[in-house]
Amino acid sequence: MEILIEVLKYSLPSLFLLLLCYMMLTNFMENEEKRRSYFLKKETQKSSLPIRLQAYERISMFLERITPERLLLRVSSQGLTVQEYRKLLVSNIRQEFEHNLSQQIYLSEDAWKLVVNSKSATVGIINNVAGEMDPKADGFQLSKTLLNKAMEMETFPTKKALIFLKGEVRRDF
Repeated sequence: MEILIEVLKYSLPSLFLLLLCYMMLTNFMENEEKRRSYFLKKETQKSSLPIRLQAYERISMFLERITPERLLLRVSSQGLTVQEYRKLLVSNIRQEFEHNLSQQIYLSEDAWKLVVNSKSATVGIINNVAGEMDPKADGFQLSKTLLNKAMEMETFPTKKALIFLKGEVRRDF
């Protein structure tokens, strides 16, 4: 029994010291990993910040380009019927959207949903207004009616998305 007490006298402090060293080493390694991760994230943000801001700029330009005032100025209705002009407007919006599709990886989920919804709402408004008109009428009548409809609305869907994007950029950057 005395031998057991002697062995415990020397081995317990050694085991305690071993456990303490293990805990300190584990804690040190975790902190070192966190520190490396922090610096890596900081370096990544330096390079990704301009890209993310550029994505917000491109999406805001897309939203501006599909507002009726700018869309109708850019896409001429000269010599087109309502049906032809509607197809041209919708096609133009879809092309713009597809051109900016890759920007979604830099935007928040909420921002991207608003962009998609505003694009869909704009296409829906164009289709609804064109559907209420004679398909063979002059395309200029469609543009006039679309402008009036946009003015009647409190805020056009693209404006809501733009306001959200501006707020997100102010908050995050």
